[in-house]
Amino acid sequence: MSHRVIVSDSKILNLDAGATAFAAVGAETEVVKAESPEELVAAADGANALLVDAGTQVTERVLSELDSLKVVGRSGIGVDNVDVDAARERGVTVVNVPDYCLDEVSSHALGMLLSCARRLPALDRSVREGEWDWSVGGPIRRVRGSTVGLVGFGKIARSLAAKLRGFDVDVLVYDPHVSEGDLAGFSVTRTGFDRLLTESDFVSVHAPLTDETHGMFDADAFGTMPDHAIFVNTARGPIVDEGALCDALASDGLAGAGLDVRESEPPTDDRVFEFDNVVCSPHAAFYSEESRRELSRSVSEDVCRVLRGEKPRNPVETGDGWG
Repeated sequence: MSHRVIVSDSKILNLDAGATAFAAVGAETEVVKAESPEELVAAADGANALLVDAGTQVTERVLSELDSLKVVGRSGIGVDNVDVDAARERGVTVVNVPDYCLDEVSSHALGMLLSCARRLPALDRSVREGEWDWSVGGPIRRVRGSTVGLVGFGKIARSLAAKLRGFDVDVLVYDPHVSEGDLAGFSVTRTGFDRLLTESDFVSVHAPLTDETHGMFDADAFGTMPDHAIFVNTARGPIVDEGALCDALASDGLAGAGLDVRESEPPTDDRVFEFDNVVCSPHAAFYSEESRRELSRSVSEDVCRVLRGEKPRNPVETGDGWG
């Protein structure tokens, strides 16, 4: 039996790594660029499977229009762009790759944290401009002995917590969706959101985008953080009110920020680029050659399991939770 698979993921997915799995079930794959639910419905008419990235919205309307759809493969961890409940109601299986890019994103977050802490962008620009002055990056505070706050304690945050052990820092965690057992063995302290903001010298965000987290870093949140604090976001852009972030940076209410994700991507507001204490990357924290191959192979094989009538290894039961 032949299957039609639509791939709306030109940035992340490496189809070569999943080609063997698709060939084994007689699947025909087609890569499309669907920038709206309407375009996705038109492109995926008659499809049995969708493979989508974070930017492709698989809404209730999309699911209701695609009668032949059996499975949605989310090529990544977060499923905030897929209406998981609507899929379940229609008998459509959703799968993701929960172990995807854990090392890459946690390393990227740590790199941004250290780059901001050591003021590397300002020092680099100074040297390139012909200066040789160690003081241009000041003030710089020692990382050892500081407190790092992790908002969300899923697999990426846990990977980061493990890497932080060598830096002799205290780690606070805010995540209302994890148990005490989830924290065991990580040398972290569970706390409330306000205490984390108040006591952390560094705050790194690892929560998914939900109604609960949308805009959670607003003027009040940044106002609660110490003036010397550094903020890092490698999760989802809309978790942060960028206007409030820029206001905090402009008023010296924050010492710096590392941003891999933005409210809109590509960003439409370049105000953040006015600050030399901000490090930006283009939603690239996921990337390594190894992570792309592993992602493609994992999600493709799981989609093919569903097409064969087998149970997938990584089914998504609900879009709730921060893990």
